Amino acid sequence: MLARPGPTSPARQAAARLSLAAHPHALRKHPMGPNAINLKPIANELGLDAAGVEQTVQLLDAGNTVPFITRYRRDATGGFDEQQIEAVRDRVHRARQLEERRETILRSLKAQRKLSDDLQEQISRASSVAQLEDLYLPFKPKRQSLAEKAKSQGLAPLADEIFRAADSCADLDKRAADFIDKEQEVPDAATALVGAGHILAERFAESSTLRKRARKVMQDSGQLVSKAVDGLAEKRKATFKDFLDYREKLSRAPTHRILAINRGEREKALKVSVECDAAAIEQAAIELLVPAEHAHRDFLVGCVRDAARRLLVPSLQREARRALTEKAEEHSLTVFARNLRRLLLQPPIRGKRVLALDPGYKNGCKLAALDEFGGLVAHDLIHLVGGEDKQADGRKRLAEMIREHSVELIAIGNGRACRPSEQLVAELLADELKEHDAHYVVVNEAGASVYSTSTIGREELPELDASHRSAVSIARRLQDPLSELVKIDPASLGVGLYQHDSRNKPMRDTLNQVVESCVSFVGVDLNNASPTLLSHVAGLNPLTARRVYEHRVEKGPFKSRQQLLEVKGVGESAFVQSAGFLKVEDGENPLDATWVHPESYDAAAKLLELVGVDAAELRTPAGGAKFQDALAERNRDELAESLGVGRLSLDQLVDSLSRPGRDLRDDRPPPVFRRDVVKIDDLEIGSELAGVVLNVVDFGAFVDIGLSESGLVHVSQLSSGYVRDPHTVVAVGDRVRVWVTSIDAQRRRVALTMIKPGTPQAEGGRKEKSGESGGGRRQRPKRKSGEAASRSGDGRSGDGKPSGRKPRGKSGRGDRRVERAPAGPRVFEQRAKKESKALTKDMEEGKEAMRSFGDLLQFHKKKSSDDK
Repeated sequence: MLARPGPTSPARQAAARLSLAAHPHALRKHPMGPNAINLKPIANELGLDAAGVEQTVQLLDAGNTVPFITRYRRDATGGFDEQQIEAVRDRVHRARQLEERRETILRSLKAQRKLSDDLQEQISRASSVAQLEDLYLPFKPKRQSLAEKAKSQGLAPLADEIFRAADSCADLDKRAADFIDKEQEVPDAATALVGAGHILAERFAESSTLRKRARKVMQDSGQLVSKAVDGLAEKRKATFKDFLDYREKLSRAPTHRILAINRGEREKALKVSVECDAAAIEQAAIELLVPAEHAHRDFLVGCVRDAARRLLVPSLQREARRALTEKAEEHSLTVFARNLRRLLLQPPIRGKRVLALDPGYKNGCKLAALDEFGGLVAHDLIHLVGGEDKQADGRKRLAEMIREHSVELIAIGNGRACRPSEQLVAELLADELKEHDAHYVVVNEAGASVYSTSTIGREELPELDASHRSAVSIARRLQDPLSELVKIDPASLGVGLYQHDSRNKPMRDTLNQVVESCVSFVGVDLNNASPTLLSHVAGLNPLTARRVYEHRVEKGPFKSRQQLLEVKGVGESAFVQSAGFLKVEDGENPLDATWVHPESYDAAAKLLELVGVDAAELRTPAGGAKFQDALAERNRDELAESLGVGRLSLDQLVDSLSRPGRDLRDDRPPPVFRRDVVKIDDLEIGSELAGVVLNVVDFGAFVDIGLSESGLVHVSQLSSGYVRDPHTVVAVGDRVRVWVTSIDAQRRRVALTMIKPGTPQAEGGRKEKSGESGGGRRQRPKRKSGEAASRSGDGRSGDGKPSGRKPRGKSGRGDRRVERAPAGPRVFEQRAKKESKALTKDMEEGKEAMRSFGDLLQFHKKKSSDDK
């Protein structure tokens, strides 16, 4: 195994000298300088090479984008992938925020002249924002409180004397009488003592030592509780039925439930609180803060109880709710980003003429026929409901458009009237069009209506009304998903977990970074990309993208990447960041159509010369193969040295030249093409189906099996072994094989499993509680990017390399690329019914594996009875 470049290698030194203009997604330079943060602990925490982390931070601070560093600065980072670079960026950002807060607190304390040597040492050692805030709390400017009011009444000296057990206050009542001041609203000794007690209570509640111990009690005993608000309507009760009398330990509350409860609270349907062992917190406070032999122990104990009940516990309850919500939203965003990435990276369907059908009842079904390049050639409107004549006319018109425009694929939106439309298309393909080589596919239409009324939609298709723009969007997202979906707000694409509840700046920034990553991962045809697609290329922004587009319209297609520098606003920095991701097909320089960056053209030309391949030959796959053959016998280390580049850069260069026209999305499985339709009445327990994963959430995956509603594969049915995170097994767009485990025809619900019938469940199950380590849980190793999850008995077909099996052709399901069970008859044996063991609570909540299909049937029957 080759060693990574050392911290003083020429490649790293060269990369370190790079200093490019700032980019919106780059790390901001820290005001205290790059040495303010010790990067070694971060490197250890992430399990990364310290020198690589240091170089990564320098590159980010210099304004380089993550996609650029990932692809073109491998020698500098030591080969970090995109996820590792993002982890460094995010971890350093948090560390800098901590340092900035530390500096702010120190400045405030110095200004107040409250910064002692001991306090400064404690602040310097604090390793979290919570620790810093606990230390700063006693000195933090406060709004008017009972303690502040008592201080303004001149009662602080009395509180100090009581706390110190001073001789002057041996008799509390007598000493308190000395502080009577009717002008200050202290009419008697009792009022003075109450005020002194408020001062002491606040002091106790702000003890960093107590807060640390109380926080531990909260973590161990805290429970999230929700109840229905008084007078909640029955209809709204049904919406939040699972949370009308809900109680769960804070450490075990699943993300999706936290978000659902928060939504119920916002909609004033639920009352939500956090409960904990308040008595344990009070006892801990007394032990910590009140000496056993104190002269005024009883008084101080009362102050401590007041501090715990009125100040400390409510503060920690709010903190716990806030932490739960932040953690849930962060996890939700991670799920959203994963699903969005998979959605955007679905493989394009090239060279096919497509007819889109946007289903509808009253307003009819909108049709849009597109040529192989996404150009609109015809559109129309048909009806599926109404009189027989109207339906017959619609059927006839649909068949005419398919024949007239030589349609090969029919894209049906998955909205209302989807299944009647699918039934109609299937009947046409089996009857009038049985000799026509066409298939249909159901396309997720989420966001199509948003596009149809957007500024982008009106600019691109000004001659169409909004309804037909939706149909065009459905067709184009089948032909090239990435180019079409980037035009739509990610929150409208339907692949998040309560994504509409978190439309904040961090969410927008993260999703924009995902889009930029995907666009840069795939690359962009400079002469065909829309302004929207160009705006998501690393190094460009909406303004420069618009100028690139306008330059292309005014002066004709770009003939080389170098011409980008002629565009107003595209300077050297933007060019360096973006050029490698912008490709010019059939341009003046064959390298402009490859992943080779212009800064490496000299090295690429020298490499091609060394192996005897002309750059023009790279325009064809045969040229790439010739290059690989010529390179096979060459020593890579010697080549790198002769070219003056690092070994990792050479490997990147070789890969770029070996497959110059490669689209990385082609390694992923295509959609499921059909000619027939699935009906719920045709299903039975044990039926085997091919499906496509539509969404992945914490409790399982929703799979399109051809019905109007997607089927659910519960997390316990994703694999025969324990699954902690469903994303380690399936992802949006995966083609999977599933088996039906239960059918609720009345509510049109189908439960599925990806565990092949007869596969034994792994021992151990879901025994370990959330938050514990070790024990019965078995975490699956993470699969590498693009690698299928291959497990015995699982139904996952994966998104990695093609399996090598021949497609099934036109047998009704298209090329499913799913692993099939061994050929042979299926035998079902009738056995005496055994008494089923009751489900455990952990099974119902998805935390423990179910033992059999019978358990899953119990689960769905229970859910059905609960719904009634």
